Amino acid sequence: MRSDQVRLGVTVLALYSMLLAMSAPLSSASQSWKPATGPLMTRWAGDVSPENALPEYPRPQMVRKQWKNLNGLWDYAIVGRAESAPAQYDGKILVPYPLESALSGVMRRLDDQSRLWYRRTFEIPAAWAGQRVLLHFGAVDWETTVYVNGKEVGSHRGGYDAFTFDITDALKPSGEQELVVAVWDPTDKGGQPRGKQVMAPKGIWYTPTSGIWQTVWIEPVPQTSIAGLKMVPDVDSGRLRLTVEGRGTDTDGCEIEAVALSEGREIARATGKAGSEISLAISRPRLWSPDSPFLYDLKVAMKKGGQNVDAVDSYFGMRKIAVAKDDKGINRLMLNGKFVFQIGPLDQGFWPDGLYTAPTDEALRYDIEMTKKFGMNMARKHVKIEPERWYYWCDKLGLLVWQDMPSTGKKNEQDKKQFETELKAMIETHYNHPSIILWVVFNEGWGQYDTERLTAWVKEMDPSRLVNNASGWTDMKCGDVIDMHKYPGPGSPDPEPTRAAVLGEFGGLGLAVEGHTWTTEWWGYRGMADKDALTRQYVRLLGKVWGLKDSPGLSAAVYTQTTDVEIECNGLMTYDRALVKPDLEKIAAANRGEIPPEPQPRVVVPCALDDRVFWRFTLDKPAEDWFKPEFDDSAWKEARAGFGTKETPGAVVRTEWKTPDIWLRREFTLAEPLPKVIVLQMHHDEDVEVYINGALAYKAGGYTTDYDLFELTREGRAALKAGKNILAVHCKQTKGGQYIDVGLVEPVEK
Repeated sequence: MRSDQVRLGVTVLALYSMLLAMSAPLSSASQSWKPATGPLMTRWAGDVSPENALPEYPRPQMVRKQWKNLNGLWDYAIVGRAESAPAQYDGKILVPYPLESALSGVMRRLDDQSRLWYRRTFEIPAAWAGQRVLLHFGAVDWETTVYVNGKEVGSHRGGYDAFTFDITDALKPSGEQELVVAVWDPTDKGGQPRGKQVMAPKGIWYTPTSGIWQTVWIEPVPQTSIAGLKMVPDVDSGRLRLTVEGRGTDTDGCEIEAVALSEGREIARATGKAGSEISLAISRPRLWSPDSPFLYDLKVAMKKGGQNVDAVDSYFGMRKIAVAKDDKGINRLMLNGKFVFQIGPLDQGFWPDGLYTAPTDEALRYDIEMTKKFGMNMARKHVKIEPERWYYWCDKLGLLVWQDMPSTGKKNEQDKKQFETELKAMIETHYNHPSIILWVVFNEGWGQYDTERLTAWVKEMDPSRLVNNASGWTDMKCGDVIDMHKYPGPGSPDPEPTRAAVLGEFGGLGLAVEGHTWTTEWWGYRGMADKDALTRQYVRLLGKVWGLKDSPGLSAAVYTQTTDVEIECNGLMTYDRALVKPDLEKIAAANRGEIPPEPQPRVVVPCALDDRVFWRFTLDKPAEDWFKPEFDDSAWKEARAGFGTKETPGAVVRTEWKTPDIWLRREFTLAEPLPKVIVLQMHHDEDVEVYINGALAYKAGGYTTDYDLFELTREGRAALKAGKNILAVHCKQTKGGQYIDVGLVEPVEK
């Protein structure tokens, strides 16, 4: 069967299930259900209903024909953590959308002293008689206990990994079956992996996800069956190394038969035993890459006496990822033996209406399609693990994936044990996806411990992929890459004798678009005035990134980020995915390395780089109206720019400034006609505010290490006028070096 036929079969099965559900009379609960009123919704929210809540087959790499989707309306209740199952439920919740999401229809918070209970009934199809029935959960955050017909069938801890219970012995012979699920989720009150979920969202921390957030489903399997597949593409020897995990008491008496197909044509067949490696020779393999994401189909059967006992359909990609030296002796990330410069977004996987859960499969696919349209070939999935179908679309559409382990802030022994349990589950669950090429163990030191041991452990579990010991900040000199974070950047560490250099985060250019924001409050690492400004700065940053590829030898760069997330407006798209914020064609060209010549700035208001520039200044806090044009600064001192300490990197110090704060003012004149575009030429260390004629023209925290160009705010640009203008600056220093110098330039295209 061809790859498109396999996935078409999945779609047909999903559609068939949906049509069966739609053919039944609508319950009063279904008729009355509606999403809660959230701050922002996507266009796909209108496609969500109790009858079609994520109806797609949830496990594309191990497909069986018979299954039943349990998504839809469930009863729910929130009670005290120590209380038993409620006698009455609070209302209806749409599974699998998290409790806190608008699409759940509830949009309530769960605290660490409460427990969330779910209940629904279902029936077992008569055709399943005589088989074992498995109950699958894609993911539930965080601690889950499951009951069927009043009998506890299992429990699980982990917010991101799939788990399965055999519920056969708890089922009634016929009729309605009751399923009850109890969930406790401490979010940031606990030490479990949770990524960016917090009870009090702000800044880079977001609304939590509690309870069921991926598909719930059941399927029948024989007494002896296939439990799992492990596929290792061996490009060097032209083989797929396959291990089939068996379930049941008679797996030793069964034979495994595996058949690989290319576009419907059989190309390899091999047999073996469950638990032992089976080798399929793939002659002249078509290699998987972002430019050519070719997938082979795989049919696996468990046989006894020549007859099928169980069978599943799957797929695989032949690709190899490694660190090796290029022709200049620089360590590079090599895909299929060739250096492919990797550019991609930091992808956080949040949705305004579904939080951790995309409203539809089409929406899930859309982010990947747009990443490709942005001219990118990679995404770093940031401290979150996605449903299997997200990785399927990456496999299918051709997107390299760096997969983060969701982080935790705690470090006691129980937390460490849980972290390692979930780390192992992440790798084992997603081992077969060709799109995943790198595991990220820690992000920026969040919950970091035993880094060298864990990095080696991950490499031992999966020697076919690369390992990043820590993305940014706290590198422990192990693993396959050395990773820097720099905002807005870019920057690059030096490649090492055994490791490649990558830029794990940079950019963060912020722009809020009215009508498409989570709240009226927003922030970005560096604010942009409008679409044109965002586009110009993005192209400038990418020009520098491509320059770093050659020297010192950068291999990959991750731009923050795919979309806005809640109040963080650093996205290439708005949070609702309604708008691409910069010019799509220009940024796609820049991501492909098609960089236009750098604009040559024409000086409008000179800075210290032009030698004799004078400002009035004070080191004592002035009156509140110090930045307004009419303010009298005649009592202030006068001195030459720039102001700071000589040890500050990139500084041109002509007047020493050592106090915590400095306030500056100067007058300048503009002639008609005004330049079409004026930007700041500035070097600040640290926090800076710039005003033009009393209007805030720029504000930023942190520091730069050299002069750069900064876009004016919309208000700052509007305040410029022909004739006399006033430029006013406040800079605040907290530690280390300090410096401030500001001018205005007109970028002139070559």
